[in-house]
Amino acid sequence: MACDLWLVPLVDVLCHSPDNPFAEEIATYDKALHEAGLPPVPVFGYMPGLSGDVAPVAGFDYDALHFLRRAYLLQICGLQVTPVDELGGDYEQLLEMFETTAQQSHLVWHYDHAGAYVPVDFDRPLANDELLEGGGPLGSSHGLLRELQAVGPAIGIDPANPPASPAPPGRPTSLEERATTVPYDDSPYARERHVWLGLHAAATRSLSQGSMIVFS
Repeated sequence: MACDLWLVPLVDVLCHSPDNPFAEEIATYDKALHEAGLPPVPVFGYMPGLSGDVAPVAGFDYDALHFLRRAYLLQICGLQVTPVDELGGDYEQLLEMFETTAQQSHLVWHYDHAGAYVPVDFDRPLANDELLEGGGPLGSSHGLLRELQAVGPAIGIDPANPPASPAPPGRPTSLEERATTVPYDDSPYARERHVWLGLHAAATRSLSQGSMIVFS
């Protein structure tokens, strides 16, 4: 099954528009950020080259996302990172045994195909009843990038000099579809690396452009 990542530019031409399709979500995120003593979702003035257009930034296989989450959990818990061919009981055991650690991770604790990462720096994902009933915990683009940088070497990626990120999907894909076929490298962590590169592209552009990352 396919996951898509979209960038939502947090520019005034979109956020201050009465037709902003993300108005309710941003209001929910602002409430959660306020409750945590954090600044609201930032809104930036228009700059040449930056518009209110929402665009895909990455796409990958649903299981491969969990492969990368598994690798991060193994590493952060001091266990050996090993490649796998399919998701198995060890991943579920990791989530159960290290539930608190998982819920402190921007990479791991995030609803699939819903929710967002915002360019506000906070240590652990935010959660309240309203968030959990909707898109799930709210992540930080800063926190996501830190965790990607931490797990990169374990899957053979130098975070300071990563390979080029894959091209984003040419069109939106649905949950029921297979992810767009892409040529993987010959690494035993090829699927994890593909997801890492997509998430890294999303996180770096979120911070450099002032965008929100949205799962779909």
